[in-house]
This record gives sequence, C-alpha cells and structure tokens, in this order.
Amino acid sequence: MSRYAPLILVLAAVWGASYLFIKVAVDDVEPSVLMAVRGLGAGAVLLGYLAWREGGRSALAQLRAAWAPCLVLGVINAALPFWLIAWGEKHIDSSVAGIAQATVPMFNLLVALRFLPHDRVTPGRIAGLGLGAGGVAVLTGFHPDGGWWAVAGTLAVVGSSLSYAFAGVFGQLRMRTVSGPALATGSMLACGAILAPVAAFQFPHQAPSLEGAASLAALTLLGTALAQLILYRVLRLHGSNRLSLVTYLMPPFAVVYGAVLLDEPVTVRVLGGLALILGGVALASGALRLSRRTTIAEAS
Repeated sequence: MSRYAPLILVLAAVWGASYLFIKVAVDDVEPSVLMAVRGLGAGAVLLGYLAWREGGRSALAQLRAAWAPCLVLGVINAALPFWLIAWGEKHIDSSVAGIAQATVPMFNLLVALRFLPHDRVTPGRIAGLGLGAGGVAVLTGFHPDGGWWAVAGTLAVVGSSLSYAFAGVFGQLRMRTVSGPALATGSMLACGAILAPVAAFQFPHQAPSLEGAASLAALTLLGTALAQLILYRVLRLHGSNRLSLVTYLMPPFAVVYGAVLLDEPVTVRVLGGLALILGGVALASGALRLSRRTTIAEAS
C-alpha cells in the first residue's frame, strides 16, 4: 500500500483511536504500567519486523550503533509523553486529549526556530501560535466539568505535545545517520525499560478487565507498532510536509470515537477549542497564509 490517501487516513484513524484505548485501559492499570507494557510490546513487534527486513545480525548492529539517540527518543518521544497523556486521561475525556494533542505542530515551530535556523518567523505564524493558545484556553475552560483536575489533565496532554516537538526536531536531525525503523524500535524498547522500574511498584494486584486488556493490546499493536511502520512509510514515500496532514485528521477521529463508543459529550467548548487549535496549526505551519493584500495596503 503506497498511495498517499489510504496511508494517511489509516494513520489518522489508528492514532485517533489511541486516546480511546488509553481511556479504557487506564481505568484498570496505572499510567506507568500501561505505557511500560505498550513500549516493551511495541518494541518487541518492531524488533521482529526489523530482524525480518534487515536480518537478525544487522538489526542488532543497527540498534547497538544507535543506542544513544534511541535512549533520548525513548524519553522525549515515548516514556514522558506517553505517561503524561495516560495521566491526563484519568481526568479528561479521550476526545479532549486528542484535540489538545493537536498542538504539537505549534510547539514544533517554536523548537525549530531555536534549533533549525532556516525556519523563519512570519506574522501568520505568530498569529497561528496565538490562535492555538486561545484554543487551549477554550478547551480547558475556566470552570471545566472535571474541576481543576481536568485543567491539570488537559495541560498534561499539552505538555506531552511540547515533548513530542523536541523529539521531532531531534529525530529529524538523527535520521540523517540512523534508519527510521531502527529509531522506532530502539526508542520503544528504551521507553519500556525506563518505565519498568516504576511500573513494578504499581503493578495491579488483579488482572484487568476484558475491555482493559483488549484496549492495551490494541494500543500496543495498532496504536504503536503499526502506526510507527505507517509513519515511516509515509515519511519515506511522501515527505514530512504531506505527513503533517495527519494533524488535522486525528482530532476529528478522536472526537467521533469518544462520542460514539464512550458516550463522551461533544460540547460547544470542545468544538470551539478544536476549531481554534486546528486554525492555529494551519497558520503556524504555513498551510494557511494571511492575505498579502493586507500587508501591501499597510505598506502603502
């Protein structure tokens, strides 16, 4: 499957469902346990794929050579944001988490301006950052239904977006010398190893429910292992610019899943926050530009 539209739609659908899986599973197991199993399980699947594609010896050699960047990505692209999202979803709806996660491109712009100097600041990008920040404020609300714990949960997911932004820039620089599948495999295994000591102290005393176990399995196999493989395939075939479309498709999937499968309310606040954040992302990323007529008129 190499056509762009099917790949990007599957990726958005799978990633959008991840918030649903986390919301169900986190009721049975603590965030550290949930994400440790997710990392180790997805890492094992990706290791099998890498060994099948490259050969066992070559796969191990690649992982040994890339242990340092894999460790860094295991922290900032997996362990930390995974845990923040799972903790946040203990206090907010899965649809709200999916919308808050759409702030990644805005943070990515801020990080890129610092570490990738070829990116330029434009009035449109500044307006996009402000619009997106307003969307986060609307989404959080001054008196959300869940109280101040809901504010903390939403901000935790926004914090995961900042971590993902640093990881995106770091990964972009490291992919010049390390293959994408090797980085994905090593970072997932590192994530599981980092969270395992904490998870050992929070391991549940009883088995999770059938729904919780199924959600954890789906999160590991679909939302992580499969999503990583699709991600790097889209990146290789179509480039990072066309990959960014997933940012606009993922939140609506999360909202639909939450409303249909978990009976989560779709309020005016949720829709307003979604519209403002996606509009801010479009401006900040350059996908939507301010009219040049205004600039010319002001100059005149």
